[in-house]
Amino acid sequence: MAKIKNMEEFAAVSGISRPTISKYFHDPTSVRASTREKIEKALERFDYQPNIYAVNQNRRLTKNIGIVVPYLADPFFAEIARNLEERCIAAGLRPTLYSAHGKTELEVDILNDLRALKPAGVLLAPLGRASDRGAIEKFCKDVPTVLFDSNIDGMGAAFIGSDNNSFVDQTVDYLTRSGEPPAFFEMRHPANPNANKRRLAYLARMEKLGLEPHVISVAGEGWAFEEIGRRGGLEVLERKALPTDTVLCSNDRLAIGFLSACWEKGVKVGIGEDCDIRVASQDDHPFSRFTCPPLTTAAHDYESVSKNTVESLFALIEAGGRLPERQETLVPARLILRASA
Repeated sequence: MAKIKNMEEFAAVSGISRPTISKYFHDPTSVRASTREKIEKALERFDYQPNIYAVNQNRRLTKNIGIVVPYLADPFFAEIARNLEERCIAAGLRPTLYSAHGKTELEVDILNDLRALKPAGVLLAPLGRASDRGAIEKFCKDVPTVLFDSNIDGMGAAFIGSDNNSFVDQTVDYLTRSGEPPAFFEMRHPANPNANKRRLAYLARMEKLGLEPHVISVAGEGWAFEEIGRRGGLEVLERKALPTDTVLCSNDRLAIGFLSACWEKGVKVGIGEDCDIRVASQDDHPFSRFTCPPLTTAAHDYESVSKNTVESLFALIEAGGRLPERQETLVPARLILRASA
């Protein structure tokens, strides 16, 4: 029988989630009796002995987990934060949620406050371009940290996010197969670094398909995406500046604003013969299914991103706060077809 090397391998072969196993080793009475019995039978069956030194070391840590997002009013971050919180609570930890509200100085203040809490670890979605890189780099060296959603190269022990190429490739391919190739609608100064990656992915995909790209960059910065999309959409529609009858928005919140502009200008969105324009986007924002018409989009896999993020942090804590090398995990998107395109 092959020897099980670590808790992650034991979780895989036993069919028990890693957070539950970690919770058991910290305090066997903290899990249900039936679950405890299942774990103990698996321990008998498989050749696995936990690293007692690491477990004891981790018992001396606080059970505090920090979760930091750039803008909690964005329903995407509210949804991912909910997933992360629930997974931490299920493992017997105490998550505390912070929002930087799009402000560099507040993000730095949050990191300083977290140091005082002496957290076992931190899950951080940084502002990105607006972040104080020096402050984040120092924090990641001092506190076990896993980055999610927004990557800053070389910082944190791991990064888990969505594969922006997967988002764009799926939407561009579908829109091209089903009608005119899309123009790409974006903010000129995007707040989130994923926007830049999506523009580059759009340009690369259009080139690969032998098609002429059209990037429409509208004025705006910050996190008021819907209003920026609305104002930019109105300006583009008034100038009749669309080079195609198909628009791919950088994210769903911009698309919601663009749909509002179309309604104000009497432009009918959808796939019927009586429709003027098709609109698609990326993220599967929690409200995208309720727009009028419902928005075709490439969806985040909220479950996989949150699961991988939390399990990466638990592995980091178990390893004493250091991993042999930085890990990056990109989760592919899933195309969801609705009535807008």
